[in-house]
Amino acid sequence: MKLYQKLAADLQHQIDSGVLRAGDKLPSIRQTHRQHGLSVTTVVRAYSLLESQGLIEGRPQSGYFVRASATAGSPDATPPDAGLSPSRPQPASAPVDVSRLVLATLRAIGSGSAVPLGSPYPDPRLFPFQRLSRHAHAIARQFPLLGVPDELPPGNADLIRQIARRYLENGARVDPAEIVVTLGATEAINLCLQAVAKPGDTIAVESPTYYAMLHAIERLGMRALEVATDPETGIDVDALADILRRQRVAACMVMPNFQNPLGYQMPDANKRALVDLATRHDMPIIESDVYHELHYGPTHPGSLKMHDRRGLVLHCASFSKSLAPAYRIGWAMPGRYRDQVEKLKFLNTLTTPSIPQRAIAAYLQHDGYERHLRRMRKMLAQQARMMMAAVQRFFPPGTRTSNPRGGYVLWVRLPPPLDAMRLYRLALARGITVGPGHMFSIGNSYHNFIRLNYSYAWSPEIESALVTLGKLAASCLHKDAAAARSR
Repeated sequence: MKLYQKLAADLQHQIDSGVLRAGDKLPSIRQTHRQHGLSVTTVVRAYSLLESQGLIEGRPQSGYFVRASATAGSPDATPPDAGLSPSRPQPASAPVDVSRLVLATLRAIGSGSAVPLGSPYPDPRLFPFQRLSRHAHAIARQFPLLGVPDELPPGNADLIRQIARRYLENGARVDPAEIVVTLGATEAINLCLQAVAKPGDTIAVESPTYYAMLHAIERLGMRALEVATDPETGIDVDALADILRRQRVAACMVMPNFQNPLGYQMPDANKRALVDLATRHDMPIIESDVYHELHYGPTHPGSLKMHDRRGLVLHCASFSKSLAPAYRIGWAMPGRYRDQVEKLKFLNTLTTPSIPQRAIAAYLQHDGYERHLRRMRKMLAQQARMMMAAVQRFFPPGTRTSNPRGGYVLWVRLPPPLDAMRLYRLALARGITVGPGHMFSIGNSYHNFIRLNYSYAWSPEIESALVTLGKLAASCLHKDAAAARSR
């Protein structure tokens, strides 16, 4: 147990035993720092952990107090994810044009000096790069003259076998012959979309949806149709069914497990219902399952693929979020479209680099992937709670957050009429990045939403950035409300 966890556990015991009662003030951070001989950062992390668990609350200029619900056992009156869905999106498809905003945001994040709260990438320090590099160097030494030849589709046989074994370990039986290795999940999604639809076709997506989905639709000249999505249960299957009764939809693109940006895990009953609906309409589903290994619960989540009996689910995943972002190795299991996806892979990029595939295969076979994942999941779940607590503490009243079940992003609804793009620009000027809600929709439904990345280890820099963001949000809210009153 780390020092801040031990301090949090000691304080929780005092609350549970009645030594500290509802309304009691805790010693200040500096008092605890001196009394226990701990660093200020350690004390802050302990208090933030207790706050995220609903045991204490921070009051501006006053300190930390034991919450009434901590001793009475009553939950918060307002769940954190209340009000995260705007009015239902209009059931009309539209061209997609989000790439410029996303590119500008990613360039700002890539500058290296900004606090990466808006980054779509996990903290590089979470991954076993040294072990993977040792495998890569050992493989390279086996081919000293001509180098390691790249792999033609479907990819390296050892890696494909290890991917199939991983699914089997998690309770899903797959056919290794269906797997096509790709350059990350992004290529897998693009290939699958290209295999099932043509320019001008309408593609149903979640609302909000991950912008990589929108990029694929935009690149191929297709149209997106946003479907109402619940922050706890995912895409509204009934709403999609109503759409399908009225118009043709070439395919549906969804992220049922720990969706970016909402973080939900779609219930198994909803997954079955979605696959059944697709089967009745003979509609392909492109399933992005890139976060499936980053679950916070005790069991591995199921996939849409597990409920598919007609080969309509094109399942896409990668190691980029769970093991090796820099290697950019993903895969597709495209069902009845498998041969077409393999052909498109060959036509688009010809081969996939061999060394990353072989290094990952060796790691999966020898180096304790599950042990690495358990450590990573525990850390992300804890940092999710800390980020949620910090947002509720430092941001304006009326701010709501998602309640992620996995992954590493938090969806934040700021009080209207606050403009997230203005907050994005002000934060960027102060060296802080956020993901503005505009990136996750083809319209302006999420003008007062932002996405935050909590994969980076909690630090004074991260906390200071959140304090600054909260102050900027309050300032924006005041100015936007004044402007609205004057109109």
